[in-house]
Amino acid sequence: MDLARLVDEKDQLVSTLRRDKYERLVGEYGWELIRGEAGFEDNQRLRVGDQVISADGFVLATGARPAVPPITGLDKVDFLTSTSLLDLKTLPERLVVIGAGYVGLELGQLFHDFGSHVTLVQRGERLLRSYDPEIADSIGGILQAQGVDLVTGAAFVRAEQSGATRRLIVRIGDLEREFEGDALLVATGRTPNTEALNLAAAGITVGIRGEILVDDRLRTSNPRVFAAGDVTLGPQYVYVAAYEGALAAENALGGDRVLDLRAVPGVTFTTPSIATVGLTEQAAREAGRDVKATTLALDAVPRALVNRDPHGLFKVVADAHTDEVLGVHVVAENAGDVIYAGVLAVRFHLTVRDLTDTFAPYLTMSEGLKLAAQSFTRDPSKLSCCSA
Repeated sequence: MDLARLVDEKDQLVSTLRRDKYERLVGEYGWELIRGEAGFEDNQRLRVGDQVISADGFVLATGARPAVPPITGLDKVDFLTSTSLLDLKTLPERLVVIGAGYVGLELGQLFHDFGSHVTLVQRGERLLRSYDPEIADSIGGILQAQGVDLVTGAAFVRAEQSGATRRLIVRIGDLEREFEGDALLVATGRTPNTEALNLAAAGITVGIRGEILVDDRLRTSNPRVFAAGDVTLGPQYVYVAAYEGALAAENALGGDRVLDLRAVPGVTFTTPSIATVGLTEQAAREAGRDVKATTLALDAVPRALVNRDPHGLFKVVADAHTDEVLGVHVVAENAGDVIYAGVLAVRFHLTVRDLTDTFAPYLTMSEGLKLAAQSFTRDPSKLSCCSA
């Protein structure tokens, strides 16, 4: 079966599933579904086409779309986004990626594994600037060893296209460099879908990126209106959007639930994957905490040795006085599965001692979290077989 046929079948399946889901929900819950572009008339009325809707409460969940950076000439180039890249029916021989956040890393490595020559270009001096530097350095070294070209500290000068060839010209220090590809992927974050909502008419305040600003109840500057999900540019995960949507709807109907995003896990599906929850070491210090941190290389984890893949690490950040676990960060196979233990630790204020005194199954990657916790006070290389 060829790639084009697989893509077509995927699109048809997704379309059918979405239609069936909408029809089931509308029928099951008695919702009235109105299709059309919505915009506020004033602070308590919303217009959809010719229909004006008044309500005591509104929830805005219009999501976000791929952001396009203001690079000279980019508007004249046939570039791809994270959505359109996956609609390709032929594999580009050379793929240039603008941006090396989690989307750029995931898709860049994916197409490298397919067989494309991939170059990731970003402005910052290191990858994943919101993560601990050990995490960024680890995954960066792994990607380079796999053959992905990483270019950091780049100032974007312009983009060009000649026939099927796309060019990205950047300045690194005092030198200009040019990167050519058969495809150019823009992976520079997301832009909230707010332009058509006429938010000013409803007295709703937005941020510098157009995101809807909300308080800890997800209420906007208009007390009738709440917002949830990517349109607020909070953590952009489907499970966060689902949680926020339920919370916003409840509060719009008179509830008073408080938003709690303290223990939101994030997973980047590279190989190996990256998983994180809670505070980084730097963020904890900036929050005024006196912290301690430990980093355990993956070659100290028996599962990694059995896999013959010791590339990666575990990092635990804790309060230096109370021993409370503040953050867990992992680069490893199945890191997304392992991180749930870290979520529970952060969510329920567990301590490093709680982790070290809890059984961990031998020859699993999750054992690495216990070993990392033990490394605060002991040398894991001198422990017995089962991190005892």
